[in-house]
Amino acid sequence: MALEKIKQTLRTFAEVEARGVSPLYDHLATHAAEDDDVAGLLTGARGGEARGTLLLAVAHRLVQADPIHPLSRYYPSVGGFDGVDGETWPLFRAFLLERADQARELIAARYTQTNEVRRAALVYPAVAAAAKEAGGKIALLEVGCSAGLLLGLDRFAYRYQCDGGEQLVAGPAKAAVGLHCALDLAPGAVLPKLPKKVAVAARLGLDRAPVDLSDEDELAWLEACIWADQVDRIRLLRTAAAEQRKHAPDLHTGDAVDDLAEAAAALPAELPLVVLTSHALAYLGDRRGDFVAEVGRLAGQRPVWWVSQEFYRAGLELVLPGREDLAAGPAGAAGEPQQAVLGLTTWSDGNPAARALARTTPHGQRMTWLG
Repeated sequence: MALEKIKQTLRTFAEVEARGVSPLYDHLATHAAEDDDVAGLLTGARGGEARGTLLLAVAHRLVQADPIHPLSRYYPSVGGFDGVDGETWPLFRAFLLERADQARELIAARYTQTNEVRRAALVYPAVAAAAKEAGGKIALLEVGCSAGLLLGLDRFAYRYQCDGGEQLVAGPAKAAVGLHCALDLAPGAVLPKLPKKVAVAARLGLDRAPVDLSDEDELAWLEACIWADQVDRIRLLRTAAAEQRKHAPDLHTGDAVDDLAEAAAALPAELPLVVLTSHALAYLGDRRGDFVAEVGRLAGQRPVWWVSQEFYRAGLELVLPGREDLAAGPAGAAGEPQQAVLGLTTWSDGNPAARALARTTPHGQRMTWLG
């Protein structure tokens, strides 16, 4: 990717994804977007991977390996407690460029692996709705699964804190992983009815580079992909990873488009199929339409529901066009982090029927129910 395009990608990451969410990553990405040497490290990334998330994950991994460096005081993940100040960027720049060879090696070899366990709280209502419409047990296929943590969503406990003090709870009472999510209502919407449990009878993950959580180096990379000033997310990842190792799902290596049918065929044909994507379609680039077409072809062979938790332009726009209200930040507010959209799509006679169920924050903190 050309350097100027990389720099624009970094600016967009800072303004759209990090601003209002992570002061550290907003600051670092904003400065990196104006620095040819730092931004230029991403020129060695694999096709389509030159992203702010990859650059900052690589830096995070290098800080993990050198936790006594002065830069670490800005990284709460390794015990730092200083906020962003005038020394943050100079220290970061020097640290990364001193390790430029290591950084380039990681950038060339790694993908950004997103294992945000809290997103399970966002997709659970949609998976539950699909299971209800399916009439019972389902097969769950997560595309872009990484380590497959969301495949265990039926084993997590959920608590949704609603405006006005009301709470919705779901999932096993004694679950090892408990997730909390704020839930408010769009005008005219009513609270969803959540079942206590979802019957997932079979599950499988598909990823171009699935992660083996029994490998400590792989787990460290997953931790590095979590934003360094969000320590609770790292703790939750470790808890979910320990639980997942007790119930390791079947993870297949393959392409989201070319190998989707083969992955689906590995799940029992008699079970209705729920295909799940969570911030995965952005990585498909101009092949997003091909992915949706493949899901549609599966729907010609068995009952299929597609649960998507994606930014509108990356996901639901493909099957629910014209909803510009879903593309902006919350209420179109300037400077607010962009919100994703929780969608549920089915097919009838080859035609998709899509619903926008909720607007969601990228990392599972809050959702606004639209239904």
